[in-house]
Amino acid sequence: MESALLNQLNNPAWHALQSAQQSFAIGNDAVKRYKKNILPFAAYDHAQPERLQELDQYFQSGETFFLIGELPEVLPHWTLLNDLPCLQMVSTTPVPPIENAQVEIAPLTAADRDAMYQLIQKVQPGYYMPDTHQLGDYFGIWDDENLIAIAGERMRLNGLSELSAICTDPAHTGKKYAQHLIHHLCNSRRAMGITPMLHVLDTNERAVRLYEFLGFQTRKTIHFRKFLKP
Repeated sequence: MESALLNQLNNPAWHALQSAQQSFAIGNDAVKRYKKNILPFAAYDHAQPERLQELDQYFQSGETFFLIGELPEVLPHWTLLNDLPCLQMVSTTPVPPIENAQVEIAPLTAADRDAMYQLIQKVQPGYYMPDTHQLGDYFGIWDDENLIAIAGERMRLNGLSELSAICTDPAHTGKKYAQHLIHHLCNSRRAMGITPMLHVLDTNERAVRLYEFLGFQTRKTIHFRKFLKP
């Protein structure tokens, strides 16, 4: 039988907005969303699927948002823009150190907000908002004054942390920067008693192989569905 800790991952955004990230939540006792400039994710209580329609009041016309995991029938005027099957992977062992590591990893702060946003939009557009960095700890690698690699936390649940925004400037790939950052993030979370996890598109075979090499195991396939409120 799976632990209560991992059971939260069947509805990760809901449990994050109910616990560690409730300060970023807008909604009621059945539906919630992240604040607009933080993250385009919303969620509902799986024990109350009949109340999903109440989410509509928290979005403006023209807004897009993601719902994660199982869904009841949605409102007919919501337009499904994309359905992204992702592997939900959990870190099961400490990430081994990288031999001959000569990389300086720096914590990122609000002063780095623009550099973080620009790099992530360049590599992984659509999932990171200007203030997403407020959700957790972010770390980066710099080349002089240019941010060239980043990784951080997105959804935080009780005892769990989702690694996200793992990306490297295309001009600097092949140097194991992502591996360095994942090693740093995973082991620092473990030292706090927190289990790292992440989501990756099931078609991104290169990333999946890297995460498996670093000790992540696939828990399940979970769908990220993007909707538009007309």
